Amino acid sequence: MDPLQRPLERLIQQRVPFKSPRARVEVGLMILAGMLQHDMNRYFKPFGITPQQYNVLRILRGQYPTAVPINLIKERVIDKMCDASRIVDRLVKLKLVEKNINTRDKRVADVVITDKALRLMEEVDAHFYDKNCVAYSLNDNDTDLFNELVDKMLASRV
Repeated sequence: MDPLQRPLERLIQQRVPFKSPRARVEVGLMILAGMLQHDMNRYFKPFGITPQQYNVLRILRGQYPTAVPINLIKERVIDKMCDASRIVDRLVKLKLVEKNINTRDKRVADVVITDKALRLMEEVDAHFYDKNCVAYSLNDNDTDLFNELVDKMLASRV
């Protein structure tokens, strides 16, 4: 089979086979991650937030109505390279979160999502997983299989 007949190889215009099927998996995941990041940036732009800000808001919504320390947010964000403190500060300026000094430890700031952000999240989530999603082409069985494979790959990391 001509390598250019496969979607991944066509996309990256690779004419020679990968060194191994696992190498193809790694490249495929990098391509999909890049596409997902691009799609998410475009999706969130009209809402005035970034994918990283959305991630922080999802974490805070899951803890609502409890205020949580910034360190908890840092532990749970998907993008470990992001600066959670700066993201929180930007969200404070947008009035999407409130940040208060912890009464027990003055060195700690507690963060809680606002009603404005909860309304925004409802609006964002209403269309988030629609046909623009990278995984839209997967049927239910494919989706289950993919989730099993993701869990299998992540199992060695947690």
